[in-house]
Amino acid sequence: MARYTGPKSKIARKFGEAIYGEDKVLAKKNYPPGQHGANRRKKTSEYGIQLREKQKAKYTYGVLERQFRNLFEKAARTKGITGEVLLQLLESRLDNVVFRLGIAPSRPAARQLVLHKHITVNGKVVNIASYQVKPGDVVGVREKAKSLEVIADALAGFNHSKYPWIEWDESAKAGRFLHVPTREDIPETIKEQLIVELYSK
Repeated sequence: MARYTGPKSKIARKFGEAIYGEDKVLAKKNYPPGQHGANRRKKTSEYGIQLREKQKAKYTYGVLERQFRNLFEKAARTKGITGEVLLQLLESRLDNVVFRLGIAPSRPAARQLVLHKHITVNGKVVNIASYQVKPGDVVGVREKAKSLEVIADALAGFNHSKYPWIEWDESAKAGRFLHVPTREDIPETIKEQLIVELYSK
């Protein structure tokens, strides 16, 4: 399975949430896509609800099934609440940290910046989107990429104080990953316990 590159509004309508950010189509058509989307009344099974939540998490963070399962298994082996640890691992991915720092307008854009070697971790170029950022790591923009329009536009007016687990240095165009976010700090509306229940079957 390749990474999803189709219409983002279709996915947002599927989940009834703007998981990719503000969505004008979802605002007008807040029902599932398809010929019978507006009239669908079929009751979803427990398994269907759990599967839907897993798919929402995968689309939100742009992670494929194998990567997602590996992260879940790592979360299950880690001390703590499995669902919360899973979200913390997803939040610690380099592409997500770049997005949270405001360097990119979306996670797909952040992933592209990482893959194109525009991002550094502790001064060294890292081009692996799934790289796990650790507390104390400094994520920044490579010197020759600081003038890129996409980065300048994303940073313009971005509120860096909304994520208490990261600290931004405007002059250096870099941010420090202070600590792993708590569940209360993660703004995503994912019901992680349903994902745990799905994988525990």
